[in-house]
Amino acid sequence: MLPSIGKRLEHYTTQNPEEVLLVSLSVRGNLDQVVIFRGYSSSLTRPTAFDPDVPVLPLEAEILKIDRLQSPYDPQAPRYLQQGLIWEEMELLLQGLI
Repeated sequence: MLPSIGKRLEHYTTQNPEEVLLVSLSVRGNLDQVVIFRGYSSSLTRPTAFDPDVPVLPLEAEILKIDRLQSPYDPQAPRYLQQGLIWEEMELLLQGLI
């Protein structure tokens, strides 16, 4: 069984510490944005649990798009590597196929 999407994205950022992922998602119709950097996730629109074992990306989350940014992340002047990736495109990156 594959780890959750959130764990897979967190692992990706530990392997690529020069990148920040900005994930736009919907959970039960509520929009959220999650930043993932060096193996840690944090929501930009709702409280994030202090316990790192509590997933920030719920299993029922629908990934709308993923942006890859250059670290460090500056919300006032983001440096995009790729914008608007759909999950299938990001999954190819996770598998090392791109």
